[in-house]
This record gives sequence, C-alpha cells and structure tokens, in this order.
Amino acid sequence: MALTGIQIFKLLPKTNCKECGVPTCLAFAMNLASGKAELDSCPYVSDEAREKLAEASAPPIRPVVIGKGVRKATIGGETVQYRHEKTFYNPTLMAALVGSDISSDELATKLKGWNALQYERVGLNLRPELVAVKDVGGDAAAFAAVAKQVAETSEFNVILMTEDEAVMKAGIEAAGFKRPLMYAATEANLEAFGQLAKDNDLPLAVKADSVEALVPLTEKLAGMGLKDLVIDPGSREVKQSKDDMIAIRRAALKDGNRAVGYPTITFPCEMASNLDVETLIAAMFIAKYGSIVVLSDFRGESLFPLLLERLNIFTDPQRPMTVTEGIYEIGKPDENSPVLVTTNFALTYFIVSGEVEGSKVPAWLMIKDSEGLSVLTAWAAGKFAGDDVGMFIKKSGIMDKVKHKELIIPGYAASIVGDIEEELPGWKIIVGPREAAHLPAFLREKYS
Repeated sequence: MALTGIQIFKLLPKTNCKECGVPTCLAFAMNLASGKAELDSCPYVSDEAREKLAEASAPPIRPVVIGKGVRKATIGGETVQYRHEKTFYNPTLMAALVGSDISSDELATKLKGWNALQYERVGLNLRPELVAVKDVGGDAAAFAAVAKQVAETSEFNVILMTEDEAVMKAGIEAAGFKRPLMYAATEANLEAFGQLAKDNDLPLAVKADSVEALVPLTEKLAGMGLKDLVIDPGSREVKQSKDDMIAIRRAALKDGNRAVGYPTITFPCEMASNLDVETLIAAMFIAKYGSIVVLSDFRGESLFPLLLERLNIFTDPQRPMTVTEGIYEIGKPDENSPVLVTTNFALTYFIVSGEVEGSKVPAWLMIKDSEGLSVLTAWAAGKFAGDDVGMFIKKSGIMDKVKHKELIIPGYAASIVGDIEEELPGWKIIVGPREAAHLPAFLREKYS
C-alpha cells in the first residue's frame, strides 16, 4: 500500500533545503504521495529511506521496457486518468500479427513493406514498433524460425505469442536478444512462464478471463520477483474490453491497486473481421488505455491516422506542439531561392510549408523558436521580436546557402521590419501576406 504524506515526511531528511523545488520537506512529501514529484528530486534522502519510499515514489502503473534497438520503447508509467489532468507519458505501441506458419519469403515481403511505413511529422519519425509472432500448430521450430527472422532482419521488436512452454523456450532462444514480450502466462502455465521470464529477464504478459481473475496471477508473479508485467483481462467483445481498460486504469490510479498497476495489451485483430473495423477499435484503445495494440496487418491508410492520433494524445496538453528551430527545405531550393521565416508552432509550420510547397516555388523556410506560439501571439508576447529574428537569421547558417539578402516575414509581424534591418544591415526585409493562403500567388508573382 502507498504511504501517506506524513509517513513519507518521517523518512525524509527534514532539512528544508528547497533543492527539490518546494519550500519544505513536508510539501515535498505531500507531492510525492500524490504522484506530483519524483524521489530523485531530493538530494539528501538516505539509501534506507529510499528503499522504503520506493513504493510511494513509483508510478501507480509500472513502466515496462519492451525490446531493444532503435524501436525499444517504454509502456505504462502513467499517473493520471485523464490527459488534461497532467499528461500521458508513454505512447501506445503498435503491433502487427504474423502466424508461425508464414513462409520466409512472404514474411520478408511483409517486413520490408511494414518497415517502409514511416512518416515525418513535426520533426518526429512516426512508425510502428512490434511484430507479434503467433504460434500456429505448436511447431516449436517453425515458431523459432519466424521469431528469429523478425528479430534479425528487421528493426521491429517481437511479441512471442504461445501458451506452450516448449514453443516459448524455442522462441526465446531464437529472439531473446531483442528482449521480446512473452505472451501469455495463464493460470495453467503461470509458474513455468514466470520462471522463464525470470531466468531470461524478459517482460511477461498475463492473461485471465476477467480483471478480477488477473489479481491472483499478478500477485503470485510479483511474489516470484517479477515486476515487468503486461496484463490482458481476456475480453474480446469491444464494449467489455473498453470497460475493462477503464476499470484497470481506475483501480490502479484511484484505488492504488498494485495488482493491476501494469500496462495493458489489447487485440483489435481478434475483435473484428476486417482491418477497417480493427482500425476503429484500435483508435479507441489508443485513447482509452491500451499500452499495446495488436492489428492483423499494417497498411498506410490504417496506420497513419492511428499514429497521428497517438501523437496528439501523448503530446503534453499544457505545452504547444512545436517544430524544431532550424532551416527547412521546401522543394529543392538553391542559392537563389527565397527565404521565409515564421514561428515554431506546429500548426503554423504545416500551414505555411504546405502553401509554399503548393506554390511550386522552391524555398528556404526558417523556423524560429517562439515557445510554440503562433505569429501574432508570439509577436505580442515578445517572442518574435525583430532583433531576435535578425540574430536567429545571422546565426542559422542560411547565409552560407543563399547569395542574395532578402528575407520574407509574415504580414502580421510587419512592425518588426526596422529592428530586423538594424540586426541584418544590407538585407532587404519583405513583408509577406498576412494569411498563408495568399503565399502561393505572392511567391509565384515575385519568383517565378
């Protein structure tokens, strides 16, 4: 059971040093008890106290690392029921299903196609992470061969899906170096699978027939020293599965029930007869607490909207979505191409870059850090001032890419022309349109 604020306070050094960011140790203890602070913020807590406080300082839903390599990811670690309360931390992982009876050539074709499904968005690479290898027919050699091919020939991490101990051992031997998720321990094989997970230091999924039936299974595994668990309440009817996801999150966060305080795995591929419906169900689970979503296939028209939904939901609502400051090429600009500047608010970037691209005029788009504010708001807040913009242009390296000295600024920031000219002597500052929709005509008229 989690400790109260007063119980935590008794274990703290009581120096009131303020180095944790709050005025007193009592205030820090209260924040720690409510999940609003991390124990590592206290530089003077003793090792003995740290051990006792581990439970109180741990997130109510345990973070679990899946896989290794570039697509290694953490699931769980959440602290709130609703995103607007704070933020969601670790995005839902996307998995596609293959059977152990798939041919090597067909699997190679699938992996190549799936790996190509990567999308650039606000400076991030959006892509799926997992391939779930499902045991078909209990053939351990075939299962191991497919798991090995996925692990060795692709960037994808692996879910090993079988309830047969011998088949699971073969899969671990073939793909264990990729730290796969074992799926799944049940009441029937609990001890054997628990020991396998412990011996190989692997995360283990636990499956039962209901949320209530999960509790004794996870408690027994925890008693064996296993911490990296993923839970599946077993429901495959859409409404019941959604209700189970909500019940698990609520029990972990509101009731402090550590027995269900683990990330979850869901199977839209077992709840629908076609990928379109699977996609709708997956979208629900991304919003409602599915830590891993398993689909029957990855296709661009299905995966892309799910990845965008995931990006939006797991973006901190208290901070605007931003683009990294820097120089962006639109088309294939050269030394004579126009140079435009705007703020790093993601929506502004997408609108402006889209209109510039639509103009068919290659250009250099300069993105200035404005703390995620739009042009007019950033200008009003002093985050898009003329001297700052001029200094940014000077230090950005754009002068090495173009031989002209012309800079196009947004029409809403026309008042900063003089300050930019002072910072960039010899440059001609051109006031562009107020609305991005007018950029294509503006650019074609001046540069075509």
